[in-house]
Amino acid sequence: MRFGVHTGLQNTTTDELAGLWRRIEGHGFDWISIWDHFYAADATGDAVCLEAVATHAALALTTRRVRCGSLVYSVGYRHPAVLANAMATLDQLSGGRITLGLGAGWLQSEYDAYGLPFPPAGVRLRQLEEAVQCVRGLLTEDVTTFEGEHFTLREARCEPKPMQDRLPIWIGGGGERVTLRIAARHADGWNVPFIPPEEFERKRGVLHQYCEREGRDPSEITNAVNVGLAWREGDLEAQFGRIASLVRPGVLSGTTNEVVDRIGAYRDAGAEWVILAMRAPFDTDGLDRFATEVVPAFA
Repeated sequence: MRFGVHTGLQNTTTDELAGLWRRIEGHGFDWISIWDHFYAADATGDAVCLEAVATHAALALTTRRVRCGSLVYSVGYRHPAVLANAMATLDQLSGGRITLGLGAGWLQSEYDAYGLPFPPAGVRLRQLEEAVQCVRGLLTEDVTTFEGEHFTLREARCEPKPMQDRLPIWIGGGGERVTLRIAARHADGWNVPFIPPEEFERKRGVLHQYCEREGRDPSEITNAVNVGLAWREGDLEAQFGRIASLVRPGVLSGTTNEVVDRIGAYRDAGAEWVILAMRAPFDTDGLDRFATEVVPAFA
């Protein structure tokens, strides 16, 4: 079992985030990630939110050891060639510590605000599957040609390459008809947020079924879950506001022993990573408590 922290970019500053990232790394966590939103991801319509690629670069330069992830970049915001080139440069900046998470996108209000197309879910998922193939090719091949419904590459190059021979690409989401099939076909990792252990185990089983159909060894795909941390009820409301009830099934709460038991249930369900999803106001005291009282139980 490994632990990380997913740091939301809404209602915060770059200085606050830099201090938080140093604190997380100092506690020995192995992962820090950012999200990809232009508006706050809390159904309020608040537009106070830092841009993802720039903040991802700041994360890479602020830290020295942790893996620097994204959960997840929306393929509807950036052409895959733009994203691939950004990730290759970020990997150089980080010394080979970037993990790229990709998803189909979901927060329609920010698409609408900027006049970005927000097609039906089926179309967005087809875009996702094409995008992951384009990015993979650009990051690993000398020349990439791809002819798809949504994206086209013609003898395209991405230089310089990442420092990693294979920069990990994770697929985010739990959709059992399409998303998990895409993960089985293309992903190095799979991440799903805010579901209880028994639901994680069931979806992981679906992923393994798709792996069998695709002739893929499921052990090649890292399994990760994002969870909230709310030692007190008020902590949950303060961080998640209007969507508190939606995320509650995947939130760690209660006593230290109860949190340890809950993480143990995720481990038994097949999670290799438990990633704490934090957003401002950041509960640094709660983070410190987790690092000193919970993480050692899984050493």
